[in-house]
Amino acid sequence: MEAFPSSPGQLIRSLIDNRRLVLALAAREIAARYRGSLLGLAWALVQPVFMLAIYTLVFSEVFKARWPGGSGSRTEFALVLFSGLLVFNLFSEVFNRAPGLIVGNANYVKKVVFPLEVLPWVSVLTAMFSLAVNLMVWLLFYLVSTGLPPMTALLAPLVMVPMILFMTGIAWLLSALGVFLRDTAQITAIITTAVMFLTPIFYPIDAIPASLRPVLNINPLAPIVAQMRDVLMWGKGLDPVVYPTCLLVSLAVFFLGFAFFQRTRKGFADVL
Repeated sequence: MEAFPSSPGQLIRSLIDNRRLVLALAAREIAARYRGSLLGLAWALVQPVFMLAIYTLVFSEVFKARWPGGSGSRTEFALVLFSGLLVFNLFSEVFNRAPGLIVGNANYVKKVVFPLEVLPWVSVLTAMFSLAVNLMVWLLFYLVSTGLPPMTALLAPLVMVPMILFMTGIAWLLSALGVFLRDTAQITAIITTAVMFLTPIFYPIDAIPASLRPVLNINPLAPIVAQMRDVLMWGKGLDPVVYPTCLLVSLAVFFLGFAFFQRTRKGFADVL
């Protein structure tokens, strides 16, 4: 049975060789999401605008919520909350779609010439499109309600680099597991709900009791959410310890996920 190379060099070559295919598949998938709808691609902008308006109404006007240590403005809580959701939404989209990437494209498995390893790339790139739109909505809302964001907001793309690497590795891992363990999709849905509440999105890290800090320490989203909030809202730069640590861990997951996918893909055809 054919063995598929899984070295870091092979990963980089695969991305370079198939970059046009990845972009084309991602563009087709984004277009397919809104094809036939009345507003078309405009829905990608309408949905986050609507959600941000709801967050502002519910948390700022109904619950009168104020973020600890913030300015206390009516819209600040919604902006802080949305900045955390930027990270979580990317995680949720990639994490929940990953188990079905290969199962849902079984026709590609039989095609020896088709590079299956690009499918997680397509999923991540599609999620990055949603992230970019959501970030643009956050920026527009900030400009209207508060004024110019801090200069550190320009670091937001850098904050997401470890997250994108991490989620690509996870997508390779889960897409392979989804072939052999069909319960993977149900498991990821449960984990997603748990992660949402165990990540400091709706509350600051300081609000977490000391007894629960170990849970936070093993949550890979927590430092990314905190840094995204720091650069967008509080004018803080990248943490010189946390950021390199996140980057190293993400690179490890990135390469290990690819290796796992390549080592197991030879069995896909037998199962599908």
